[in-house]
Amino acid sequence: MEIILNGVISGIVLAILVGPIFFTLVQTSIEYGFRAGFLVAVGISISDMLYITISYLGLYQITENERFKIYLSYTGGIVLLCFGVYYLLFKNRKMLQNSTQEIKAHSPLRYIGKGFIMNGLTPTVLIFWIGTVGVATTELGYDTPRKAILFFASIVVTVFTTDLIKAKLADKLRHIMTPKFIYVLNIILGVVLVLFSCKLLLFPSRGI
Repeated sequence: MEIILNGVISGIVLAILVGPIFFTLVQTSIEYGFRAGFLVAVGISISDMLYITISYLGLYQITENERFKIYLSYTGGIVLLCFGVYYLLFKNRKMLQNSTQEIKAHSPLRYIGKGFIMNGLTPTVLIFWIGTVGVATTELGYDTPRKAILFFASIVVTVFTTDLIKAKLADKLRHIMTPKFIYVLNIILGVVLVLFSCKLLLFPSRGI
């Protein structure tokens, strides 16, 4: 029970961190509905599980290298910058060509991929999992497969559950989803992504 409780607490800490992933989840849920937000959350969870596996298998020794961290920061910064520019310059232009009723959902894999990429290429997420794996296997003593799986599964389930709550609350805002509202939301998301990307590109050693 203690293992699960510690996992839930760690999951809540990760879930309340406000960053590009949070804004992406909310924006997608408002524009395309709860189902789309749910699929983005699935992609986020898959990315988390991949990072947990990589870290637990010992590859975190590579990621502790400062040069690797800088390269990771640059890569994440470039990708987030591309997403930010897309939302600022192209997303709204595309949206204005259609009415609100004509907004069409994309394929499930596209939403899952969106969550996976946004979460996977945010360096702070990888650093969080590296640190969590280190603490779990040394300080907390979760060094057996059973304890580790129970602990990390509790974290992932907690994060996934909170993501669904965020998506559901955002979906409730769809009744005020006017073209102007979506336009402003896309601008906010674009600015957030650009700011995060600038932080990673200009200050790679401090961005993560």
